Amino acid sequence: MSEDLQARLDQLAPLLVEGSPHAVDLGFKLEAIRPGEAVVRAPYREDLIGDPETGVMHGGVVTALLDHASGTAGFAGLGGTQALATLDLRLDYMRPATPGRDVIAEARTIKVSGLIAFVEAVAHDGDRDDPVATAHAAFMVNKVSQDAAEKVRANVEAGIERGETPISRLPDSSRGTS
Repeated sequence: MSEDLQARLDQLAPLLVEGSPHAVDLGFKLEAIRPGEAVVRAPYREDLIGDPETGVMHGGVVTALLDHASGTAGFAGLGGTQALATLDLRLDYMRPATPGRDVIAEARTIKVSGLIAFVEAVAHDGDRDDPVATAHAAFMVNKVSQDAAEKVRANVEAGIERGETPISRLPDSSRGTS
């Protein structure tokens, strides 16, 4: 593991959820980030229940969680410098999440090819060997994702974004400038 990459990821960690209003609204929490890997938690909340009779978390929350964790792992797998867009996301749902439990997504970059990161992930509610769902995904660097990242950076620098860690505290290399 590159210590420089891990240091960059540690600096960027507060922005990896805060930079996504959707992830913020769903209450996602970044639990861990390492080169090529990410762990993200979706806390159980009543407003995220898909079936009021059973109390099961909505499948769309699990989808968003797997997409976000996988994208974060892909970002870390590509060196933590370029924003990504989802190119492909395939999910297999295996069972409903247990009511009352948070859902955790663990994602790992399995290959990087040029500007594309291939990622696998598992979502579980406490037992990784009994998954709620699994995912295979591909993420790519493109102009649209870079432009969106610049808008987030500008908003954070202007104090508009929700995050508490202003991007202006990050080294210039993390902001894509020299």
